[in-house]
Amino acid sequence: MPMTPREMISLLKKNGFEIVSQNGSHVKMRNPITKRQTIVPNHSKAMKKGLESGILNQAGLK
Repeated sequence: MPMTPREMISLLKKNGFEIVSQNGSHVKMRNPITKRQTIVPNHSKAMKKGLESGILNQAGLK
């Protein structure tokens, strides 16, 4: 089952990411140790499988 944006943000925070900024409904997150950065769309619906996979790849968690 796909994650919601809130669950994704929580997962990224647990893995060392911090919220850098927010522009509208998109949250920019960055890991200060690995210098990896990703953007999470913060909408009310669950994310699609490809988007979820792409964010995890950018974050280095997959």
